[in-house]
Amino acid sequence: MVKEFYLLGFQGNKHLRNVLFLLFLLVFVATICGNLLIIILVSTSKNLHTPMYFFISQLSTSDILLTTDIVPNLLHILLNNGGTISFNGCMTQLYFFVVTLGFECLLLSVMSYDRYVAICNPLRYTSIMTSEYSVKLMAMCWLLSIFVAFIDNIATSKVTFCEPNIIDHLFCDFLALKDIACSDTFTIQLLIYIQCFPIIIIPTIVIITCYINIAVIIVNIPTSTGRQKAFSTCSSHLIVVSIFYWTMFSVYVFPTKGNLLTISKVFSLLYTMFTPLINPIIYSLRNRDIKKAIQETKLRSKIIRSMLFSR
Repeated sequence: MVKEFYLLGFQGNKHLRNVLFLLFLLVFVATICGNLLIIILVSTSKNLHTPMYFFISQLSTSDILLTTDIVPNLLHILLNNGGTISFNGCMTQLYFFVVTLGFECLLLSVMSYDRYVAICNPLRYTSIMTSEYSVKLMAMCWLLSIFVAFIDNIATSKVTFCEPNIIDHLFCDFLALKDIACSDTFTIQLLIYIQCFPIIIIPTIVIITCYINIAVIIVNIPTSTGRQKAFSTCSSHLIVVSIFYWTMFSVYVFPTKGNLLTISKVFSLLYTMFTPLINPIIYSLRNRDIKKAIQETKLRSKIIRSMLFSR
């Protein structure tokens, strides 16, 4: 029985791996800083104490957890042209990966419902999306994703893995582990398919339904200014949803054998590294409230510095 796995990562010459290492390290640092900035702004700026920005801060928290779960070990693999990871380390990485991925699927559906209420029922928005209700929704998303990841981890740990213990992937993932299993994986595959309904299928249906209703409302707005204003309130979220689901379905729906395996690795990088990097950029560049909060924070820091120097 296997007690550790060998992750291949990206195989190539040392120069290419060093370039990728520097690129991924830069992306990692930028991702942590960008998402921490969003969390700090939402926590400190009173004009951002709304359900939408509370959800955005939770998205940033999830992105930080996902990135820190995957990237540090990936950097180690790049430097060494592959690397070992213990069985327990692999299961831990898989657990946090499933938690963050499942939470983000649920969160994006909650955010789409928030935009639906804001556009389709603006007069009732404050009475429906209260702070207490928003916290309850987030608690349910975290608890459900944690529960699903816990069940998946138990089922995966019961699978027998034999030599060779080589995983041709960037991190421990269900598909990669399934390929090297030497015992029956029917039970775990069935479990994953069943759990796809509350984690992927239902959130996808919610998102599509919400945006169909939003589109109907926007089309029926008589003025172009009104349509533009209504669309701007949900455009950032729509971009984030599109990028996240496109990259995720590219990995788990399309085949990943042979020459397409490298493409699958690239797509895995997109939703584990570059999507967490892009999310805060999208919300900060396309959002006036975030820009205003950044300016206010800069102004406060200048005032504090001037007061300190004056003393």
